[in-house]
Amino acid sequence: MEPVLSRRTHPVSSPTGNRLASMHERRVIRSADPRLGLLVALARRGPRIVQVPRLGWVVRDPTLIRELLVDHRSTSLLGEGGVGHLWSQVLGDWVEDLFDGRGHHSLRTRARDLFTEAAARDLVAQAAGPVTDLVRARLAAGGSVDVADLARVLVGRLVVAMLGIDVATFAGEAAAAGLDEDGWGAYRLVFARGEELAALALGTQADTHLGAATVDRARTILGTLTGGVATAYASSPETTVLGRCRALGVTEQEATGLASLLLVAGTETAASAIARTAALLADTGQAARLSASGGDERDHLLDVAVREGLRVTTPVIGRHVTRDVRLGGRILRAGDRVLALTYVANTAPGSLDLDRPYLPDNRHLWFGAGRHLCLGAPVARAELRAVLAALADAGPWTVVEREAARGVLIPTYRRLVVARP
Repeated sequence: MEPVLSRRTHPVSSPTGNRLASMHERRVIRSADPRLGLLVALARRGPRIVQVPRLGWVVRDPTLIRELLVDHRSTSLLGEGGVGHLWSQVLGDWVEDLFDGRGHHSLRTRARDLFTEAAARDLVAQAAGPVTDLVRARLAAGGSVDVADLARVLVGRLVVAMLGIDVATFAGEAAAAGLDEDGWGAYRLVFARGEELAALALGTQADTHLGAATVDRARTILGTLTGGVATAYASSPETTVLGRCRALGVTEQEATGLASLLLVAGTETAASAIARTAALLADTGQAARLSASGGDERDHLLDVAVREGLRVTTPVIGRHVTRDVRLGGRILRAGDRVLALTYVANTAPGSLDLDRPYLPDNRHLWFGAGRHLCLGAPVARAELRAVLAALADAGPWTVVEREAARGVLIPTYRRLVVARP
């Protein structure tokens, strides 16, 4: 058995490892969208808040971003620039009440017990079990695993569980597409549909108005994925997400909308965080330390790895200004758009570091802030923790093959094959 290495004596990472990790992260971001890579590079050297033609206001300072996100009187998810503006066009005007109207507070009050830490762990454990078992078995036997692919499978399994999807309806199409060589093709296809749905927002950094064809395609995808919600909502036991929605007084329409929005917000972001965190731990040399730990130290390091992984893989957040407001010494006018570069704000303190202390200015900023703090945050943490724990259990891992995804909404890996060194 390998010795447990102390956090005080084991080197966290080397300068070479950090440079390698940073290089691959830049490639992942540029592959997703070269414009995003340029914006990130310029923002790192620019002012805390600046107005950019066609984009609107760009904010990179964590304190200003938090101030922006908690000011629900002056900003909104609705209107040009906000994600609510995108999805109200797809789901219907009732989403406006769900996002920012009276219905928002009511829904959050009724749904606050939907994704508790305990409920999230139970939900993820059921979805992740077969995936993490495969990770442990293959790596322990000297084989390799594609973490990016398995992350998509895991997220797909979770979506199936949350939406009450009958995977048999996707089996034939998955087999025809060559996705079902191991029996998990339906889950890959479900993820791909969610990925396509999120990708419909590509190019909307400058405009959140969707064309008629885009809206029709999005509604078709949502109809396919949420077609079983009504039946599952009515008949599922309270151990399921939709059963708990019913028990908590969340209406069927609200449950459908909530599930749809979690589908959009939680598919690519979760899979991206899983693959990129696994790569960062390997590239910086910290995978060895995590694998060598045990007991309370393992639990502590996993908690830090999850927090740090989410910090350094943060997406951006958009808002619409509803009334004139001063932010960082600048006056934002009603109707303006704001793009919060949370990735720049959260990575400013440095790369992933298992010894990094809690950062008060950046606390949970990867999930937003204020009354729109992500409801599914406990699920995201549980997903990432489950995969990292499986990798650590199988021993240290190294990346043997990688390919960044191109033209995606959230920067990620298309392939990330890891093995024991």
